[in-house]
Amino acid sequence: MRASDKAYRTLRSEIIDWQLPPGTVLGEVDQSTRLGVSRTPLREALARLTADGLVATQAGRGLVVTDVSTDNIRELFEVRRALEEQAARLAAERGDPAVFDALEREFVAVPALLESEDPARHDYYDLVARLDDAIDDAVANPYLVTALRNLRTHLVRIRRLARDDKDRLREAAREHLTIVRAIAAGDSELAAHATHIHLHRALEHLLAAHTAPTAMTTGPTERTAS
Repeated sequence: MRASDKAYRTLRSEIIDWQLPPGTVLGEVDQSTRLGVSRTPLREALARLTADGLVATQAGRGLVVTDVSTDNIRELFEVRRALEEQAARLAAERGDPAVFDALEREFVAVPALLESEDPARHDYYDLVARLDDAIDDAVANPYLVTALRNLRTHLVRIRRLARDDKDRLREAAREHLTIVRAIAAGDSELAAHATHIHLHRALEHLLAAHTAPTAMTTGPTERTAS
């Protein structure tokens, strides 16, 4: 793996997982030392993160991890609704029912999964990611899939705002289960409607979590990654 790819993947993962929260300054010297790469590949990685919208230049501070605002969340969900509702509709029309039957069985078992010794919910989020992948494969539309994958970089990041709310995760799992069953049954309109309901509830919850006093992001800080 090229040094720039390694730096990009590491920084991207740390930003998405909130190990590098909004407002974190990404100084070239500090980051090249920490990641064990020279400054040229680091600059390439930072340029890619800037193109992703995860990093931006801030006057007097240099490159910083971008903030997550209420406006950001609303705008992302406007696009998400259009893309994911259509993807669910197409998956129901074109997908292999056996694939979604198998996912259905896993979503039924989510309550037990959430009780496991996995505080970061890696197993649960892996299941959601596999559902995303199955829908991507089923829609058979590379333009739609590319748009969805670009969007998910930001969705995964904001999803972490609600990662510790086990009740909401259970609700979301039930909503996913309805979507999966509709796709498996080939009911395109139910799949799209169930996706609409899920996204509406997810948006409401994220906005509430973001504005709560304990929200993970409170705007730019002077913290510097080291």
